[in-house]
Amino acid sequence: MYSLFRTEWLKLNRYPAFWLLLGICMITYPGINLIVLNIYHEVTQKESTTGQIVTMLLGNPFSFPEVWKTSAYLSSIFVFIPAVLVIMLITNEYNYKTSRQNIIDGWSRKDFMVAKAIDVLLITLIVTIMYAVVAFFMGMQNTTGEEYAIFDQIYYIALFSLHTFSQLSIAFLVGLLVRKAFLAMAIFLFYALIAEPIAVNLLKYKFKLEIGRYFPLEIADRMLPQPAFMNKLDEAKYQAALDAVSTHVWLTLALVALTWFINYRLYLKRDL
Repeated sequence: MYSLFRTEWLKLNRYPAFWLLLGICMITYPGINLIVLNIYHEVTQKESTTGQIVTMLLGNPFSFPEVWKTSAYLSSIFVFIPAVLVIMLITNEYNYKTSRQNIIDGWSRKDFMVAKAIDVLLITLIVTIMYAVVAFFMGMQNTTGEEYAIFDQIYYIALFSLHTFSQLSIAFLVGLLVRKAFLAMAIFLFYALIAEPIAVNLLKYKFKLEIGRYFPLEIADRMLPQPAFMNKLDEAKYQAALDAVSTHVWLTLALVALTWFINYRLYLKRDL
């Protein structure tokens, strides 16, 4: 296992796109949080009745413990960035024939898939640390002395990590199926950013059907519901979203297991 990890880390460490895309994540994760925070401050700090009412209704979504939830939801919007990196990593294995070379050098096909799973896990870990650091410092800056409850919703770190790993696993499957980097990225981004959101909302609002919640990416998305300040006018809807989180955790775990089973069977049967 250590040799697989070391080999994959050497590949990642020498791959410029790895550092470039992680650098983009380091900008976008705090960026989206700061943008929403500034909007919140602009509204709530107005010396008017409206500002006071908004402050009373919304509370402070960037104070502990609510910041864990708020930042998880906002940061998850950019999960497509590490997903692009995962697609590039698996398609490069075919473009540069390194997959075949690994097998020639003595790896089994199982070893190769374990190594790729390590890649996805490692990227998930790095992205999760970025989110946790952003959420922690946002909370430290926006929590008053009486409000400190740092650990009340810290489990959102685990939910964010599972959400990210699930989405990256699906991106890996797309890359494994298509093998061509730009085509695979186009398919994944079109599905993730356009096709699935349209289908989910069309089924929900046009046909009054909730089956969209079982779509591949939506399953994990519902583990990170919109934060409280975005749902103050519909408390029942917000509570229903919170109640559904545990169900979607189990559905996401099942989806991850199925995705990697398909990945393994596909690679096992495919010519190198």
